[in-house]
Amino acid sequence: MRVVIAEDLVLLRQGIARMLAQDGIEVAAEVGDGAALVTAVVAERPDLVVADVRMPPTFTDEGARAVLLLRDRFPDLGVVVLSHIVEPALALRLAADRPARFGYLLKDRVLDIDDFTAAVRRVAAGGTAIDAQVIDHYIGGAGPGGLTAREREVLSLLAQGWSNAAIAGRLFISERTVDSHLGSIFTKLRLPPDTEHNRRVRAALAWLRGETGAGSDVPA
Repeated sequence: MRVVIAEDLVLLRQGIARMLAQDGIEVAAEVGDGAALVTAVVAERPDLVVADVRMPPTFTDEGARAVLLLRDRFPDLGVVVLSHIVEPALALRLAADRPARFGYLLKDRVLDIDDFTAAVRRVAAGGTAIDAQVIDHYIGGAGPGGLTAREREVLSLLAQGWSNAAIAGRLFISERTVDSHLGSIFTKLRLPPDTEHNRRVRAALAWLRGETGAGSDVPA
Protein backbone atom coordinates (compact mmCIF):
# COMPACT_ATOMS: atom_id res chain seq x y z
CA MET A 1 0.00 0.00 0.00
CA ARG A 2 1.23 3.51 -0.87
CA VAL A 3 0.10 6.59 1.04
CA VAL A 4 0.39 10.36 0.67
CA ILE A 5 0.27 12.40 3.89
CA ALA A 6 -0.96 16.00 3.98
CA GLU A 7 -0.43 17.75 7.32
CA ASP A 8 0.98 21.21 7.96
CA LEU A 9 2.43 20.37 11.39
CA VAL A 10 5.81 18.91 10.52
CA LEU A 11 6.24 16.86 13.69
CA LEU A 12 2.82 15.28 13.37
CA ARG A 13 3.36 14.63 9.66
CA GLN A 14 6.67 12.93 10.32
CA GLY A 15 5.18 10.99 13.22
CA ILE A 16 2.38 9.64 11.02
CA ALA A 17 4.91 8.73 8.35
CA ARG A 18 7.01 6.79 10.86
CA MET A 19 3.97 4.95 12.23
CA LEU A 20 2.86 3.89 8.78
CA ALA A 21 6.36 2.87 7.71
CA GLN A 22 6.76 0.76 10.84
CA ASP A 23 3.54 -1.03 9.89
CA GLY A 24 4.91 -1.85 6.44
CA ILE A 25 3.06 0.91 4.59
CA GLU A 26 5.00 2.92 2.00
CA VAL A 27 4.79 6.70 2.33
CA ALA A 28 4.97 8.01 -1.23
CA ALA A 29 4.96 11.72 -0.32
CA GLU A 30 4.58 14.12 2.62
CA VAL A 31 3.12 17.58 1.98
CA GLY A 32 1.92 20.57 4.00
CA ASP A 33 -1.01 22.10 2.11
CA GLY A 34 -4.02 21.22 -0.04
CA ALA A 35 -2.54 22.26 -3.39
CA ALA A 36 0.57 20.17 -2.77
CA LEU A 37 -1.67 17.24 -1.81
CA VAL A 38 -3.45 17.32 -5.16
CA THR A 39 -0.14 17.58 -7.01
CA ALA A 40 1.35 14.67 -5.05
CA VAL A 41 -1.64 12.41 -5.66
CA VAL A 42 -1.63 13.12 -9.39
CA ALA A 43 2.10 12.38 -9.54
CA GLU A 44 2.26 9.39 -7.19
CA ARG A 45 -1.18 7.76 -7.65
CA PRO A 46 -1.24 6.37 -4.10
CA ASP A 47 -3.77 3.90 -2.72
CA LEU A 48 -4.73 6.20 0.13
CA VAL A 49 -4.42 9.77 1.42
CA VAL A 50 -4.16 10.87 5.04
CA ALA A 51 -5.15 14.55 5.12
CA ASP A 52 -5.76 17.25 7.70
CA VAL A 53 -9.03 19.14 7.24
CA ARG A 54 -7.51 22.57 7.92
CA MET A 55 -4.26 23.57 6.23
CA PRO A 56 -2.51 26.70 4.90
CA PRO A 57 -3.03 29.35 3.81
CA THR A 58 -6.31 30.11 5.61
CA PHE A 59 -6.53 27.05 7.89
CA THR A 60 -10.26 26.70 7.21
CA ASP A 61 -11.16 23.88 4.82
CA GLU A 62 -8.28 23.62 2.34
CA GLY A 63 -7.69 19.97 3.16
CA ALA A 64 -11.37 19.10 2.92
CA ARG A 65 -11.70 20.81 -0.46
CA ALA A 66 -8.64 18.98 -1.77
CA VAL A 67 -10.11 15.67 -0.58
CA LEU A 68 -13.44 16.39 -2.30
CA LEU A 69 -11.62 17.13 -5.56
CA LEU A 70 -9.50 13.99 -5.29
CA ARG A 71 -12.44 11.73 -4.45
CA ASP A 72 -14.22 13.00 -7.53
CA ARG A 73 -11.18 12.57 -9.78
CA PHE A 74 -9.97 9.26 -8.35
CA PRO A 75 -13.02 7.25 -7.15
CA ASP A 76 -10.92 4.32 -5.91
CA LEU A 77 -8.66 6.49 -3.75
CA GLY A 78 -8.90 5.76 -0.04
CA VAL A 79 -9.11 8.84 2.19
CA VAL A 80 -8.55 9.21 5.92
CA VAL A 81 -9.36 12.75 7.08
CA LEU A 82 -7.96 14.07 10.35
CA SER A 83 -9.54 16.81 12.44
CA HIS A 84 -9.04 18.41 15.85
CA ILE A 85 -12.78 18.73 16.46
CA VAL A 86 -15.99 16.84 15.80
CA GLU A 87 -17.59 18.14 12.58
CA PRO A 88 -20.33 15.64 11.68
CA ALA A 89 -21.76 17.72 8.82
CA LEU A 90 -18.31 17.90 7.22
CA ALA A 91 -17.85 14.14 7.63
CA LEU A 92 -21.16 13.57 5.87
CA ARG A 93 -20.27 15.99 3.05
CA LEU A 94 -16.94 14.26 2.48
CA ALA A 95 -18.48 10.79 2.53
CA ALA A 96 -21.11 11.94 0.01
CA ASP A 97 -22.57 8.91 -1.78
CA ARG A 98 -19.37 6.88 -1.35
CA PRO A 99 -18.61 5.96 2.26
CA ALA A 100 -16.40 3.12 1.01
CA ARG A 101 -12.69 3.85 1.41
CA PHE A 102 -13.44 6.78 3.70
CA GLY A 103 -12.32 7.55 7.23
CA TYR A 104 -12.90 10.53 9.51
CA LEU A 105 -10.76 10.47 12.65
CA LEU A 106 -9.99 12.94 15.38
CA LYS A 107 -6.29 13.64 15.73
CA ASP A 108 -6.30 12.20 19.23
CA ARG A 109 -6.75 8.79 17.58
CA VAL A 110 -3.32 9.16 15.99
CA LEU A 111 -1.87 8.73 19.48
CA ASP A 112 -3.01 5.09 19.44
CA ILE A 113 -0.73 3.54 16.84
CA ASP A 114 -2.55 0.22 16.54
CA ASP A 115 -5.99 1.83 16.17
CA PHE A 116 -4.72 4.33 13.63
CA THR A 117 -2.88 1.89 11.39
CA ALA A 118 -5.81 -0.54 11.59
CA ALA A 119 -8.15 2.25 10.47
CA VAL A 120 -5.84 3.13 7.57
CA ARG A 121 -5.72 -0.46 6.39
CA ARG A 122 -9.48 -0.87 6.80
CA VAL A 123 -10.17 2.19 4.65
CA ALA A 124 -7.65 1.11 2.02
CA ALA A 125 -9.43 -2.25 1.83
CA GLY A 126 -12.74 -0.53 1.01
CA GLY A 127 -14.22 -0.06 4.46
CA THR A 128 -15.11 2.88 6.66
CA ALA A 129 -13.55 4.29 9.82
CA ILE A 130 -15.72 6.97 11.45
CA ASP A 131 -14.47 8.25 14.79
CA ALA A 132 -16.56 7.16 17.76
CA GLN A 133 -16.94 10.76 18.95
CA VAL A 134 -18.54 11.73 15.64
CA ILE A 135 -20.93 8.82 16.01
CA ASP A 136 -21.72 9.75 19.62
CA HIS A 137 -22.70 13.20 18.38
CA TYR A 138 -25.35 11.66 16.15
CA ILE A 139 -26.66 9.22 18.72
CA GLY A 140 -27.18 11.85 21.42
CA GLY A 141 -30.88 12.51 21.77
CA ALA A 142 -31.78 10.44 18.74
CA GLY A 143 -35.24 9.04 18.23
CA PRO A 144 -35.75 5.35 17.39
CA GLY A 145 -36.05 5.87 13.64
CA GLY A 146 -37.36 2.31 13.24
CA LEU A 147 -34.29 0.73 14.85
CA THR A 148 -34.11 -0.61 18.37
CA ALA A 149 -31.55 0.76 20.82
CA ARG A 150 -29.42 -2.35 20.38
CA GLU A 151 -29.63 -2.12 16.59
CA ARG A 152 -28.41 1.49 16.76
CA GLU A 153 -25.48 0.33 18.90
CA VAL A 154 -24.61 -2.36 16.35
CA LEU A 155 -24.95 0.06 13.44
CA SER A 156 -22.79 2.72 15.11
CA LEU A 157 -20.00 0.17 15.62
CA LEU A 158 -20.40 -0.96 12.02
CA ALA A 159 -19.99 2.67 10.90
CA GLN A 160 -16.72 2.80 12.83
CA GLY A 161 -15.55 -0.19 10.79
CA TRP A 162 -15.78 -2.91 13.44
CA SER A 163 -16.04 -6.54 12.34
CA ASN A 164 -18.91 -8.77 13.49
CA ALA A 165 -16.57 -10.51 15.93
CA ALA A 166 -15.38 -7.19 17.36
CA ILE A 167 -18.96 -5.92 17.69
CA ALA A 168 -19.92 -9.12 19.51
CA GLY A 169 -17.02 -8.74 21.93
CA ARG A 170 -17.77 -5.07 22.57
CA LEU A 171 -21.47 -5.68 23.28
CA PHE A 172 -20.97 -9.03 25.06
CA ILE A 173 -23.23 -10.88 22.64
CA SER A 174 -22.65 -13.75 20.23
CA GLU A 175 -21.66 -13.30 16.59
CA ARG A 176 -24.90 -15.04 15.66
CA THR A 177 -26.80 -12.33 17.53
CA VAL A 178 -24.81 -9.65 15.71
CA ASP A 179 -25.71 -11.34 12.40
CA SER A 180 -29.35 -11.28 13.43
CA HIS A 181 -29.23 -7.59 14.32
CA LEU A 182 -27.51 -6.74 11.02
CA GLY A 183 -30.12 -8.68 9.09
CA SER A 184 -32.84 -6.68 10.80
CA ILE A 185 -30.97 -3.41 10.17
CA PHE A 186 -30.51 -4.18 6.47
CA THR A 187 -34.21 -5.02 6.18
CA LYS A 188 -35.38 -1.88 8.00
CA LEU A 189 -33.07 0.30 5.88
CA ARG A 190 -34.45 -1.44 2.76
CA LEU A 191 -31.00 -2.46 1.57
CA PRO A 192 -31.47 -5.05 -1.19
CA PRO A 193 -29.56 -8.34 -1.19
CA ASP A 194 -25.99 -7.62 -2.26
CA THR A 195 -22.50 -8.55 -1.20
CA GLU A 196 -22.12 -8.35 2.56
CA HIS A 197 -19.42 -5.71 2.20
CA ASN A 198 -21.56 -3.44 0.03
CA ARG A 199 -24.52 -3.66 2.37
CA ARG A 200 -22.34 -2.83 5.36
CA VAL A 201 -20.96 0.24 3.59
CA ARG A 202 -24.41 1.36 2.47
CA ALA A 203 -25.76 0.88 5.99
CA ALA A 204 -22.93 3.04 7.33
CA LEU A 205 -23.84 5.76 4.85
CA ALA A 206 -27.53 5.54 5.80
CA TRP A 207 -26.48 5.92 9.41
CA LEU A 208 -24.37 9.00 8.61
CA ARG A 209 -27.23 10.57 6.69
CA GLY A 210 -29.53 10.16 9.67
CA GLU A 211 -31.88 7.78 7.85
CA THR A 212 -32.03 5.69 11.03
CA GLY A 213 -33.29 8.69 13.00
CA ALA A 214 -29.85 9.22 14.51
CA GLY A 215 -28.85 12.43 12.82
CA SER A 216 -31.82 14.22 11.33
CA ASP A 217 -30.86 17.49 13.00
CA VAL A 218 -27.47 17.65 11.26
CA PRO A 219 -27.41 19.66 8.03
CA ALA A 220 -26.23 17.98 4.84
